[in-house]
Amino acid sequence: MNLHRISETGDSSSLFESIANDLASKGFSINPTALPQDLTHSLAQHISTMPDTNFKRAGIGRATEHMVNDFVRTDAICWINGDSDAGMGWLNWTQSLQAFLNRRLFLGLFSFESHFAHYAKGDFYKKHKDAFKGEGNRVLSVVVYLNQYWSKQDGGELVIYPNQQSTSAVIDDHTVSVTPGFGTVVVFLSEEFPHEVLAAQRDRYSIAGWFRLNCSIDNNIDPPR
Repeated sequence: MNLHRISETGDSSSLFESIANDLASKGFSINPTALPQDLTHSLAQHISTMPDTNFKRAGIGRATEHMVNDFVRTDAICWINGDSDAGMGWLNWTQSLQAFLNRRLFLGLFSFESHFAHYAKGDFYKKHKDAFKGEGNRVLSVVVYLNQYWSKQDGGELVIYPNQQSTSAVIDDHTVSVTPGFGTVVVFLSEEFPHEVLAAQRDRYSIAGWFRLNCSIDNNIDPPR
């Protein structure tokens, strides 16, 4: 099957509709084993054969403020640029999702960036937001998991903290926990939901991506090309 031509029809049309409805009603969407199987298997095969040297320690902040901070996160990442069939299939699928959400919810999604993430045993990413109001143009976060035969005992859950004020640093007991099972798709509003990744008991693989707005002003191109 040609992964370059994955469309929003068939397997994905009902998923896209479900994501749109969830975003409109509660701001986040969790869809176990929902990514098309051919694409999920292709991405999992690709990430399993990638050299370790392709992965670099993840940091926090952007541009001149970027830094590695072991207190906050310890995972490693590799940006996806479409130089493989699996990567191109993924980017085509997210482009279809972008077009659907723009038509359905009028979000004005302009561009997309994403990376593979590898969490070795014990790695984590403490509570954080992907974007803060007025400080960036990431508006919608997408996470996909590539872990086969994952059990609850393996840990590594994504924990989402809904219904909290954006200025609040208080953690309460009202959380949503997502097991990083094979093909699970999670989408949420980047500015609204603090979240964290708990330590896993074995290697954990995923894709994290962000749809962004066009915030270019005069000669300041944002997002950068």
